[in-house]
Amino acid sequence: MLTTMIVAAPETEECWQAVLARSRAHDGRFVTGVFSTGIYCRPSCPARHPRRENVGFFADGAAARAAGLRACQRCSPDDVSRDERAVLAAIAAIKAAGQPLALAALAAETGYSPAHFQRVFTRHTGLSPAAYARALRAERTAQALTETTRVTDAIYDAGFSGPSRFYAANDGRLGMAPSAWRDGGRGAVIHWAVVPTTLGQMLVAATEKGVCRLSFNEDPAALAERFPNAELAQGGEAFEALLAEIVAAVEAPGARDFAHIPLDVKGTAFQEAVWQELRRIPKGETRTYAQIAAAVGKPGAVRAAGSANGANHVSVLIPCHRVIRTNGTLGGYAWGLDIKQELLAREKA
Repeated sequence: MLTTMIVAAPETEECWQAVLARSRAHDGRFVTGVFSTGIYCRPSCPARHPRRENVGFFADGAAARAAGLRACQRCSPDDVSRDERAVLAAIAAIKAAGQPLALAALAAETGYSPAHFQRVFTRHTGLSPAAYARALRAERTAQALTETTRVTDAIYDAGFSGPSRFYAANDGRLGMAPSAWRDGGRGAVIHWAVVPTTLGQMLVAATEKGVCRLSFNEDPAALAERFPNAELAQGGEAFEALLAEIVAAVEAPGARDFAHIPLDVKGTAFQEAVWQELRRIPKGETRTYAQIAAAVGKPGAVRAAGSANGANHVSVLIPCHRVIRTNGTLGGYAWGLDIKQELLAREKA
């Protein structure tokens, strides 16, 4: 009789959380053995989840076959390794180049067509190759702007060939001039308002690009602390229309889709991947911190996923309230568990 085992695979609990999340990012890292059926699968296999006591994890298909299991015909787990190698090779090439590489060139290196490679890369990382390269460079830029006193030096330190390349790459992305990004919003105009809602007083602030802050029962002085050198302007005709959309998203979140509301947020590549995954959670549903970490390809980074969740500055629009603890409890929420619980209840309704 077969017994549950682990053969050089990641930690058991991390593997199981990846299986529960059907994490494509873990395909190729291990396979799931289902002893009650005698098969082994990818972590992302769409088949119904087996009972936990019937599951073991193996480093690869060869180890699973040695234990007497056969490959699942639905998810073809032995076809994963090539995809995984292709994605890792592409990431290494992007990091080494320090700049976005043409999709055709990345695909040619892996032997895939450009369209297929784009799908494979996005499935494993949650970002397209171009978006991954932009996020990586933006992370380097933000770090350089923080560590360097001169913007021009930061631009070169981040790997750009010159200022014109930097401005072209970040047009419409940072929402502020690069100097403002480092210098407390200097030169930026941020419109803001505090409006009453059934969840309490809501603070909303936005640049020309989109919403940069949404909070509840927060002192407006926090905006001045975050952007001490920005021009803070109350209201505004265009801002009023945006504000009405945000109020509707809070008061009746299930009424329609509010994904069209523009955002001006910036984080590290990991934070942005977590935020993107949060926006994929359907209304009325929840995910655990472990599932979010697994979905972005970092199953061991549960605590980091929680920190990225907490670093979200546009509550509701990036729905960090949809993330709960593994034991089913609500966990934390910056604006209070009552608001978190009410948001979830409204979405389910």
